[in-house]
Amino acid sequence: MSLKIRYFLALATLAWSHYLQDSKFVLAVAANSTTSALPSSYAVPGAFPTSLYSQYYNNPTATSAQPQPVISDPVTYEVFPYSLTDEYDIPEYDTVDPHPLPPPASSQMLLQQAVAQIISIAENTEFSTCAQCQASLEVAKFLVLAAPEQGSNLALTLCEYFNYSSSCEESYGPLVLGPILTQVAYFADVGGYDGQGLCSEFLSLCSAPTTLALNLTSWFAKPKPNPLPPPKQPSGQLLKVLHLSDLHLDPRYANGAEANCTSSSLCCRENAYNSLSPQTPLLPAPRYGSFYCDAPYSLVTSVLEAIPPLTGTESTGFNFTLFTGDLLSHDPDNEQSRALNEYSEVVLYDLFKRMLGPGPTYATLGNHDTCLPDLASPLSLGGNLSQQFSWLYDHVTSLWAEEGWLPEASVEFSRAHYAAYMVRRADGLRIISLDTNLWYKSNYFNYINSSEPDVSGMLRFLTDELQDAEDAGDRVWIIGHVISGWDGSNSMLNPTNLFYQIVDRFSPHVIANIFWGHTHQDELSIFYSNNGTNMTTETAQMVSWTGPSVTPLTNLNSGFRVYEVDSATFEVVDAYTWNSYVNDYPALDSQTEFGPSFEFEYSTRDTYGGNITWGTTDPLNATWWQLVTEQMEVNSTLMEYFNLYQGKSSILTPSCTGKCATARICYIRSGSASLAKENCKSGYGSVQ
Repeated sequence: MSLKIRYFLALATLAWSHYLQDSKFVLAVAANSTTSALPSSYAVPGAFPTSLYSQYYNNPTATSAQPQPVISDPVTYEVFPYSLTDEYDIPEYDTVDPHPLPPPASSQMLLQQAVAQIISIAENTEFSTCAQCQASLEVAKFLVLAAPEQGSNLALTLCEYFNYSSSCEESYGPLVLGPILTQVAYFADVGGYDGQGLCSEFLSLCSAPTTLALNLTSWFAKPKPNPLPPPKQPSGQLLKVLHLSDLHLDPRYANGAEANCTSSSLCCRENAYNSLSPQTPLLPAPRYGSFYCDAPYSLVTSVLEAIPPLTGTESTGFNFTLFTGDLLSHDPDNEQSRALNEYSEVVLYDLFKRMLGPGPTYATLGNHDTCLPDLASPLSLGGNLSQQFSWLYDHVTSLWAEEGWLPEASVEFSRAHYAAYMVRRADGLRIISLDTNLWYKSNYFNYINSSEPDVSGMLRFLTDELQDAEDAGDRVWIIGHVISGWDGSNSMLNPTNLFYQIVDRFSPHVIANIFWGHTHQDELSIFYSNNGTNMTTETAQMVSWTGPSVTPLTNLNSGFRVYEVDSATFEVVDAYTWNSYVNDYPALDSQTEFGPSFEFEYSTRDTYGGNITWGTTDPLNATWWQLVTEQMEVNSTLMEYFNLYQGKSSILTPSCTGKCATARICYIRSGSASLAKENCKSGYGSVQ
């Protein structure tokens, strides 16, 4: 009887037992009947059944190892090798089997996927806005590493998708910022400190990164002398030094065009209009300029013509002139070109030479003196990218040499180092010009390795030059464009923090003065010892003067300044500022008898020093300015004057009282962006 039949009978018996209400008895009978014919155990022979296979790789009867039969695949007719099952040498990481991968993506597919991933990241609510931004930058980085030609397309697509701008092509296309953003994504640590800075400054999606601690262990070749060398004694003879800044010549200025435009940040252009009256200008542009416009030829030549008679230098000229940058107008990026850059350089430096007398002009590059604006790339990028602005440095330095303002050694250094230079004058004063675009917050290249305070090497150059000056017993003026401190809104934290320490190391015995431009406003900052931890007359060491602009943009009068400087100490004994009232310019149209009037605005010593005990010929140094700020804290009239003159007495200058006044005093005491951010309330830096 088969096992299957027996099993069926057992089930039937079980069912019948339930019917009889006697299941236990019947189950026992069924179990006995099923197993009674089978053996209770079976002992398998000890020898391997070698007849199973015709061949073996080893001795199948051995007891020391498992048998290894030779197996043939009936499908492929191949014999599996012994190495496949060798227990003593088990194979790993098979190189024969296929390990399929997707095909390489085309450049266009990479772009499409990058856009899709960034949109997904932006829509992921589990991410903070900062995480979304930096993760998106990581996607962009890997796109431009693989397909740099798609960088501009990515910028354009994202601009349009997220509605960053109403003119994406004009701002981020391949002929404007697209290639710059591609370079930055390629080189920057977008997932770290660099990316946080980018997302903070340009998109407001991250908090601003903090100032990083400096390691100055080997930065300075020598410690600061203690005691300091005896100060140079005043000669009593005064030099006259002119300070011009931010001319912003607009050769495309259109008389009669809309001067109160809503279509652009730069008015007085033929294509500018006010949305309330697109066809007819509501405020026709006066030929000498207006508050929302850069300086036309007529204003630039007027101020240069007025300077000699107002300053008594018609026959002598100035001992020298400082120009702290920004020759060009505020054209949108898509209207910029190298040719426009070079045109403005040629025109204005030639006018300086012909209209201001024989004294040399020591100039520095502004953020609007490059193409595109704001940019300067570090030499550390390497290859052709390290030389992408050499055309600018070559041209502007050659012009300075052509005008006879720089010796050959300074010219050659300037060409190779961002148009920065040192010149030692015959009177012993050294002037060091810095390209401060290398610490400007709007320069995208400054977000490559931004955790390093001196990626460009500019501050290394400055330190070495100051050490040479100290060794020689010379005094130094530093000139640049973008301010290092004030309200902290313009400059990078880490470079200006290092700059502050350099000023501390070489002040007050080497550095005599610092001069900036950029803000278009009349401002000043004080530098203290020990990073400003204690701000008193004893710790105040240095000041930086920010020169007023010639351009009225925005809401300002036009102005310039002259310093009286002791010829031995090279310290400022007084500073005189002149201005021209832009609101008077419309009345000058349609006639040629009168042009703009430039008037004496104020003497720094007379305006702020009335309640300060100070010698009549003592310099307006950091100690004096610290006393001025202490007077401002108790005499609100002084801050009213400061606020008025900050805008060059413009009728559009707002008042500054209460929290504003407190903040302004704090800005005056902040020589670095990091100090301003740490100590001062933001939002009160400008009168524009």
